[in-house]
Amino acid sequence: MYNRLAVLRAERGVSRAELAAAVEVNPQTIGFLERGDYGPSLDVALKICEFFELPVEAVFSRRPFEPMSHQLYTSPRRTGETP
Repeated sequence: MYNRLAVLRAERGVSRAELAAAVEVNPQTIGFLERGDYGPSLDVALKICEFFELPVEAVFSRRPFEPMSHQLYTSPRRTGETP
């Protein structure tokens, strides 16, 4: 299971302890999730998504996420465009 927890926490200035308290888990659990050491229960995943006010697919994935910089700064090439 892949996730964007560390990125989301950094963007919003949320510590592991703050997120853990909000979703009622141990701060170590947030660390385990961020490292991919284990996947969250459905309940914990939904609480995390509710906390960040994002859909599940924006936070968790079964496949690796593309880097944010790639998503933000790469556009499909248009026909006839020179590199």
